[in-house]
Amino acid sequence: MRLIIVSGRSGSGKSTALDVLEDNNFYCIDNLPAMLLPELAERTLLTSELLHPNIAVSIDARNAPNQLERFPELLAGLRERHITCDVLYLDADDKTLLTRFSETRRRHPLTSDTRSLAEAIEDEKTLLSPIIDLADLTIDTTHLNLYQLRDTIKLRLLDKPEPGTAFLIESFGFKRGRPVDADVVFDIRCLPNPYWKPDLRAYCGLDQVIVDYLQEQVDVIEMYNDIYAYLTKWLPRFAASNRAYVTVAIGCTGGQHRSVYMAQRIGEALSKELSNVQIRHRDMVPSNEKHDA
Repeated sequence: MRLIIVSGRSGSGKSTALDVLEDNNFYCIDNLPAMLLPELAERTLLTSELLHPNIAVSIDARNAPNQLERFPELLAGLRERHITCDVLYLDADDKTLLTRFSETRRRHPLTSDTRSLAEAIEDEKTLLSPIIDLADLTIDTTHLNLYQLRDTIKLRLLDKPEPGTAFLIESFGFKRGRPVDADVVFDIRCLPNPYWKPDLRAYCGLDQVIVDYLQEQVDVIEMYNDIYAYLTKWLPRFAASNRAYVTVAIGCTGGQHRSVYMAQRIGEALSKELSNVQIRHRDMVPSNEKHDA
């Protein structure tokens, strides 16, 4: 049995997450009372026709506060029964959540005559703190559209090839914000920037012309060696501490050239040393799409 618990603040993408899981053969339940988790697991384990059932449930601030407070105890009980259980927490910054509610004109579940939308969004984080603290995987959806969120959930939760720690090596651009869900962040904006070469600007860090240019730079080679040495030493220790997911983010200014090159090269090298290494380029626009535009 595999159980995925989806939580997060309203407007962060929980419904999208459940839709993705349902499309991938999970039986999904929205707004499950937290106290029913043990009974759900018990009934599923006793159902003989479901040999390897996949279940996803959403538990959020619509639960009673006293039930959310008991979440750590309930989760520990599930894992004591050797149930494979992932806790996925989705979130976005307050400004983004406010904008999403304004655009959809939905009512926040915690708003009232005496509580504004902004106050409800802030209070929701406090109510969900018992789940936040125990999340195996946190995804910041601030800069993700619907399709990017679907792809991210599939990559992190469903494309994990085997048990153990899943490592994500991710490139990003600082001008779009640092990934708040990253465990380790490297800033490589000090490296030579192909953007300032007019004949290279339209390409991305996966294109051979960019690879050739960056591999000729002494600073790039030194940075690669230092990052690779650090990660090969410390990522196995993350895994030894029973972490289910670890995200390493490598950032440059725009997330198009240097960080893409570095994340791709680091990810490919680490995949020879570690299991479950994934690579993602958050802000990259492929050069063929630029040329088409």
